[in-house]
Amino acid sequence: MQNENNKNETLKESKTSPWLDWAVKLQAIAQAGLTYGKDVYDRERYEQIRDIAAEMICLQSGISKEKVVDLFCSETGYQTPKLDTRAAVFQDGKILLVKENNGTWSLPGGWVDVDVSVHDNIIKEVKEESGLDVTVDTVIAIQDREKHNQPVYAWKVCKVFALCSVVGGSFEENIETSESRYFSEEEISKLKLAEEKNNMEQIHMCFEAARTPNWKTQID
Repeated sequence: MQNENNKNETLKESKTSPWLDWAVKLQAIAQAGLTYGKDVYDRERYEQIRDIAAEMICLQSGISKEKVVDLFCSETGYQTPKLDTRAAVFQDGKILLVKENNGTWSLPGGWVDVDVSVHDNIIKEVKEESGLDVTVDTVIAIQDREKHNQPVYAWKVCKVFALCSVVGGSFEENIETSESRYFSEEEISKLKLAEEKNNMEQIHMCFEAARTPNWKTQID
């Protein structure tokens, strides 16, 4: 299982920085051109565009070009967003958070594996990080990550938040989390959250969804 911390380097610039949008657009154009382009000379130009995009990211972020190429320019096919899932599990009006190895707290979740559906990934991540068995009841929201979380990444991410119910299990020691606890909204305000994964705005949204009968899924 891989999460947003250990799989990727992040960018520290504001989401309003135009160079990031330019680099992302150039990379998307280049990747599409390399996927569908047939002319050898056009493909060379698309390779050059991709290289320019990588250099822009490298220059502005301080990440090595080798790392940028590995993370930002290694995919093939039409470029699409990555998927991240986050589970909102409640007990007695409190929400479940897991403690990351760096001391921050987050909703159980992570990247959707290529061979797993969104539904099954939610269940898998909760089990891996908290030891609990859950059912997926409601999709709370599908969010464009860069509209809500910092720091911004050089790739698009869709975050899926889901309301879940516990059907069994208990916390088990694992390589990613050191603790699993339920918190009230007031208690969470005193915690150090893994802001790149979930912030107070998103956790408040989960509480609101749990309190609202017939919640309507929010979509960015």
